[in-house]
Amino acid sequence: MILQVQSHKRIQLIDITRDVQNLVREAGPISTGLCHLFVRHTTAGIMINESADPDVCEDLIEWLNRIAPHHGGYRHREGNSDAHIKSAVVGVSTSIPVENNRLLLGTWQGIFFCEFDGPRTRNVQITVYPTPKSVDLKS
Repeated sequence: MILQVQSHKRIQLIDITRDVQNLVREAGPISTGLCHLFVRHTTAGIMINESADPDVCEDLIEWLNRIAPHHGGYRHREGNSDAHIKSAVVGVSTSIPVENNRLLLGTWQGIFFCEFDGPRTRNVQITVYPTPKSVDLKS
């Protein structure tokens, strides 16, 4: 499954938890399993973090901008080296357990698409794996 995400700023953390949960529900009856998310871009990322207080996202963006400022004297000619560094730091994939068609996130956790070179339309690849039935290895 592909989740399309539209960013509106150069750097933005977009809560996609509800969209991912809806796709997991649509994937069919899954008593237990795993939801894997993969961002197919080199200037974006995916993270799980607190979704209750928007200041957390602002703090994360400020911290990422300190470790990789936009104009940092980089060699890459496209002018987006900071976005590549931020993507490498945050990562481009994550996995979440699924139980009874629901993501097993903590109370305050949300899934964030991390845009570092927007605004753009991006894709997140979502794969839901049901846990295989038990196998009797004695036979």
